[in-house]
Amino acid sequence: MRHAALFLIVMAGTALPVSAADLRPPPGASSCSGCHGDGAAMAVIDGRPEAEIAAAMAEYRSGTRPASVMTRIAKGFSDEESRAIAVYLANRKAQ
Repeated sequence: MRHAALFLIVMAGTALPVSAADLRPPPGASSCSGCHGDGAAMAVIDGRPEAEIAAAMAEYRSGTRPASVMTRIAKGFSDEESRAIAVYLANRKAQ
């Protein structure tokens, strides 16, 4: 049921306040922490603005923002999946 609510929030494009505790990671979100988690080589993205995360994923997917690894990863997600991941990560607190 929570995934359905998250999907509706994402699809509606509304920025409703959502607690990360209320969200389960959508498919693919757990792979982000390997490179973007606390102490990782890349910037921590937990708590970053949803629009920023979704835009970056779209840019990686289209190739307008080139990156060897992220371009390949982003191409594995649809726009809807990327937005669900962005909602989840934006609502998490940086560790």
